[in-house]
Amino acid sequence: MPRKRSTAKAAKSQSPSTQAGEFVREEIEHVRKGEHGARSAKQIIAIGLSKARRAGVAIPPPPGKKAPRVAAGKPNPKRSRATQQALEREGSAAASHVALSRQARSSARKRGPENLHAAAEKAARTKGAKGRHQAAVKASRTRARRGA
Repeated sequence: MPRKRSTAKAAKSQSPSTQAGEFVREEIEHVRKGEHGARSAKQIIAIGLSKARRAGVAIPPPPGKKAPRVAAGKPNPKRSRATQQALEREGSAAASHVALSRQARSSARKRGPENLHAAAEKAARTKGAKGRHQAAVKASRTRARRGA
């Protein structure tokens, strides 16, 4: 169940993708706080988008699905509990900055070079001065090791 704060923040947003992003952000927080885990960053995003769809955000159905499914009647409590328990057994590494960055890069790579370039620029912007310095030092070490 999405928090009222996330739903309210999403409602203020204009575009459906920005609204959906609020639900994904909330799901990342859940994993980082240890409310439950996830196997991958992709799974966290999928859970967030699913919650957004249930909240009425106008985003397209998952790939391979023709139309959004409408639950007939009540949700099955056994299935809900089993899903929750399975998520609780997973770790929280999927919500790390590295895992989310890797997911963003691979997603951008699939979309083409312009998108990959935009993702790399955003990563550099959000890394901060210390992060950029560490990346430069690491790159320098790599070049020295390869004899370039």
